[in-house]
Amino acid sequence: MAANLSLTLACGDYEIVRPLKEGLVRADGIDLELHTDMDSHTRHRRMIRERAFDVCELSLSSYLMAKDRDQALAAIPVFLHRRFRHGFIFVNADKGIHHAADLAGRKVGTNSFQATANVWMRGILEHEHQLPHKKLQWLVEQDEAVAFTPPADLDWTRTSPGKTLASLLVEGELDAVMHTDVIAPVREHDPRVKRLFTNYKDLEINYYRRTGIFPIMHITAIKREIVDQYPWVAASLQRAFEGAKQRAYERLQNPRIVPLAWYQVALEEQQALLGEDPWAYGLNENNRHNLQTLISYSHEQGLIDTRFTADELFVETAI
Repeated sequence: MAANLSLTLACGDYEIVRPLKEGLVRADGIDLELHTDMDSHTRHRRMIRERAFDVCELSLSSYLMAKDRDQALAAIPVFLHRRFRHGFIFVNADKGIHHAADLAGRKVGTNSFQATANVWMRGILEHEHQLPHKKLQWLVEQDEAVAFTPPADLDWTRTSPGKTLASLLVEGELDAVMHTDVIAPVREHDPRVKRLFTNYKDLEINYYRRTGIFPIMHITAIKREIVDQYPWVAASLQRAFEGAKQRAYERLQNPRIVPLAWYQVALEEQQALLGEDPWAYGLNENNRHNLQTLISYSHEQGLIDTRFTADELFVETAI
């Protein structure tokens, strides 16, 4: 009997991958060594810059940029992370910013210009709230995972070392911050900082009902040489991720495992709006529209030259 193929997999420590981590679900013909102990930024940089893993949950935006630059990566349509993004735009409460239009000409900090979350937020502001991203002054905190040259007509600079985006916002040196995470002043209820959209959940529900988009953040990347040598790996991984997700859905039917008082209410609300499989994998109609929207945003924001189709992003996973 042939030995299984040994592959490393780096991803978040999610309920939908727990069955893979615990060995309750296995990929046919593959022994997976899971790495779930790093933050997204570190994981993405290590995959893009060092090719540190065989399989990796990877920023969709970074994958588009890597593919546009012919890096040797492939991917399967397994989307381990999605998140609505209206609630991740924060403003200084004393700057008179009440509507998206009030941000025009302002200084806006972001942890990463190319992070998928920030591509979504700029696209949403531009297309849903008529605020072109080039009307803002951008200050970027982190070194980007994929090297790129900002468009000449984009007001883009790096922040000075020593201060965080949150401190700059609190002190009024920045007017707003777009971030992949909820920043500390908001978590700590600092009155000097507030969300741009205080009714963000209502806006996100309305956005989903109009567009069908539950924004995809990450895809699952594989080293190109692996799928070239072992074409069956893509389908095996797709089956395993789907099996793990279904087990997670079953586990989450039990409200006792989640320390939230109204968890069952939240779950039923989600199912009523997003359906029984909000983390759907594969290329169904909604996922295609989701992906094409982000591709369009990435292109118009100067991150990629090629307007890929959804099919061009992924290897064959028919099972």
